Amino acid sequence: MFTGIVEAVGIVKHITPRGSGITFTVESAISSELKPDQSVSHNGVCLTVEEVAGNIHTVTAIEETLKKTNLGALKEKDIVNLERCMLMNGRLDGHIVQGHVDSTARCISITEKNGSHEYIFSFDKKFAPLVIEKGSACVNGISLTVFDVGEDTFKVAIIPYTYEHTNIRLVKEGDSVNIEFDVIGKYILRHQQLSEK
Repeated sequence: MFTGIVEAVGIVKHITPRGSGITFTVESAISSELKPDQSVSHNGVCLTVEEVAGNIHTVTAIEETLKKTNLGALKEKDIVNLERCMLMNGRLDGHIVQGHVDSTARCISITEKNGSHEYIFSFDKKFAPLVIEKGSACVNGISLTVFDVGEDTFKVAIIPYTYEHTNIRLVKEGDSVNIEFDVIGKYILRHQQLSEK
C-alpha cells in the first residue's frame, strides 16, 4: 500500500530481458535502505526488490505488468519515481494507492502557469466512471487531484515542488504515463454493477 507521495527518483542503470519480463537495475538515494522482498513503487507500479548492493537495487516486471504500464518503454538513464510502502503509524498525505496500475494515459497538453504546470491526459473511455471532478488519480506514482474532467480526459495541476522532485517534469506531449484510478471508486462501481443485475 502506498500514498502517491514520491520519496525519491531513481536512475535506470541497466535493463535486462528475463524471459517474458524485464529486470531493472535502479540507482537511488533510498536503494541502500531497501531489502530483498520489499515492495517499492516504481512510476506507480508495485515491484518486489530482488537484490540490493549499495545505492543500487534490482526489480523485475513480468509480462502482465509490461502490458498494462509504461515500464517496457523505459531506457537506460531514464528517471523513475520511487516510493516505499506506507507505514501504518504515519500520515496518509496523498491517497490510498495499491501500486496496481490500471492503464496508461497519454499526455496531450502541457501549459506553464507562472511557476506551476497544468497537464491534460487522455485515457481509455472505459475508465470514465472512475474519474470524478476533484477526485484522486495516481500518475506515474504521484497522487494528484484531477479537474476539468471530460469523457476521456482530465487535467492536473503540478506545484513547483512536485515538478522539481519527480519525473513529471520530463513528461512531454505524446508521452505515456501510468495511471491508477481510485480504489474506493472501483469498489463502488463494482457494487453498483452487481446491484443492477
